[in-house]
Order: sequence, then structure tokens, then C-alpha cells
Amino acid sequence: MRTRRLGDVEVSAIGLGGMPMSIEGRPDEERSIATIHAALDAGITFIDTADAYHRDAGEVGHNESLIARALASYGGDTSGVLVATKGGHLRPGDGSWTVNGSPEYLKQACDASLKRLGVDAIGLYQFHRPDPKVPYAESVGAIRDLLDAGKIRFAGISNATVSQIGDANGVLGGRLVSVQNQFSPAFRSSEDELEFCAGREIAFLPWSPLGGSSRAGELGSRFAAFAEVGREHGVSPQQVCLAWELAKAPVVIPIPGSTRPETIRDSAAAVELRLTPEQLARLDAV
Repeated sequence: MRTRRLGDVEVSAIGLGGMPMSIEGRPDEERSIATIHAALDAGITFIDTADAYHRDAGEVGHNESLIARALASYGGDTSGVLVATKGGHLRPGDGSWTVNGSPEYLKQACDASLKRLGVDAIGLYQFHRPDPKVPYAESVGAIRDLLDAGKIRFAGISNATVSQIGDANGVLGGRLVSVQNQFSPAFRSSEDELEFCAGREIAFLPWSPLGGSSRAGELGSRFAAFAEVGREHGVSPQQVCLAWELAKAPVVIPIPGSTRPETIRDSAAAVELRLTPEQLARLDAV
């Protein structure tokens, strides 16, 4: 498995997004744990989650707890696995999403995530989504305080603009290691943020890199070029998509969601796929 830099550690170039295993339409726990174990078997050492990845109101942190159980039950060495989680985005339990970027809340959320993950320090803690009611610098300041207190190893942000990335890095004293924004063939508006991160060696983590778990299977039919290039290599359109994103910049670490062992194994194989300049140009033109 090829690796990429996140802070001062190396993680797998493809990560695993845990959200689909905990929200609406989720599989049973046995299959979810088998999927996480398959990711580890495939060499994936970066797993992304959030306290808001749950379905019902009374199960905040469902995905964090699931990942903790999967890591504890895995038969191999998990010491090199970096788990990233997020705080500041909430699900009341009615299918809606809300935000709370107050420093007090973020610090409480981090403490709760620490307990659910069963760790002394969270590998990567990310401010999930800006709260228009709270100055951005104050929210990121809470992440800085958590970093200074040793409760988190690395600090990141999510759903951020170029301006917010610069502001966050300033508040963090140059210690921002990652930005997690939506990016896929269907959602290209984070190109500027990706390029900004690449120029500063900040990891860029595309969420929903295949267009979302509910539409990932349709990628080839929605974007014919990815299916065509897949046929040329004898691989899936989804694998082509992840290889295309990896080719964007050496800071890109896609985090496809998965609910089945076979799909995460297919995603992990994208790190070995080399696309030609002509194929990349075709995919860029979509």
C-alpha cells in the first residue's frame, strides 16, 4: 500500500470513511466490522469518523464506538492505524444536521470522543463545519487548545474555504495538517482548496470521493469516461476515480465510505493503478 504524509506520520494513500456504516441504511454490526477488518487487511491505516455519524438521537458517536470495537477485535497489529474524528456538526435524530462551533462544546465533544475511541489522544481531530454564529477563529482556537493540551495529536478542519484554511493555519500556529472537503467527479468546486493545500503540503481529504455512498455504484453510468478508462485497465470505474484523485496532488488522501469488504478492497487497490496523461486529461474534462 502506497503511503502519504499526514503531519509527521505516513498513512495509507487511501483511507476508509466510516459514515455509511452508522447512518440510515447501515448494515448490521457484523458486516461493518468485517468491512473495517478487510480495510486493515488491505493495508489501510487511516480511518475517518465523526461523533455525528449516527442515525438515532440516543446514539451519538455510534461510528466512533463501532470503529473502536473493530480495532479491538482485529487479530493483527493496529498500532500504526490513525483514526480521525470530528466535532461541531450534530444530528438531532430527525435526519437533519445542525452545527455548534462554540469552544466549550468542541472541548466537551472531544472529551466524549476520547472515551468512545478508548485512546489517550485522538490521532486527528477536525473542526467539522463552520458555525455562522461563532467566529471561526474562536472555534479553531478550541482545536488549538486541545492540541496544546495533548488531547489530540494532529489538528484539521473540514468544509472550509481557502480563506478559512489560511485563517485556521494561522490560529494553529502553522500546525494545520489536513483539510477535509467534498470532492468527486460530481463535485469539483473544492479544486481551489485542493490546490491551496498542495502548495502548502497540507493533506487534502476528499469526502464522498465517489459521489456519495448512495450513488457510488452509478459512477460509471453517470460519467462515461471513468467507465471507459476502467475497461482499458480492467478495473472498476470507482477504482479509476480514486486513482484520478490521487493523481491530483501528492497531498490527496481520498476516504471512500464502504459497507462491504469487497468494495473497500476494490478501493484500496486504486493506489496501484497508474493512469496515463491522456487518460487523466479525459477524466479532467468530465
